[in-house]
Amino acid sequence: MATITLKGNPIHTLGELPKNGSKPNDFELVKNDLSTVSLKDFAGSNLVLNIFPSIDTGTCATSVRKFNESAAKLSNTKVLCISRDLPFAQSRFCGAEGIQNVQTLSDFNTGSFGKTYGLEIVDGPLKGLHSRAVVVIDATGKVVYTQQVPEIVDEPDYAAALNSLK
Repeated sequence: MATITLKGNPIHTLGELPKNGSKPNDFELVKNDLSTVSLKDFAGSNLVLNIFPSIDTGTCATSVRKFNESAAKLSNTKVLCISRDLPFAQSRFCGAEGIQNVQTLSDFNTGSFGKTYGLEIVDGPLKGLHSRAVVVIDATGKVVYTQQVPEIVDEPDYAAALNSLK
């Protein structure tokens, strides 16, 4: 269980993020067209998992925009923006913002991604949503970077996440 804060107030996650050097757990998430995708669908690519509570909040939207800008410059790298938002909300946001270099994926059905990756919030006003975190997986399928953002309203460390792939 990790302790994070929401505007200074402690809240907790279900567990801990995967360890660097470990093989990440598989997942199944819903794309904007309501089809599903799993970790194995991205085999051979570097992955940046940008995980957050809701795309309709300022910090979450900023993280999608910033990773979208950075992703265009990276070779063999896909940025997956993951939340419990409905795919329709994710699609609406990306369309309105002109975001094309990241893929939004939803864990709305079961929340199994949040449970498997240990980042489901278990108490407080955001209970059931995902905490703000970044997990980077290299092209060999190993976790090379994780960040559990300690204060949920803060942005992740974009540079550290992207530099882990160099």
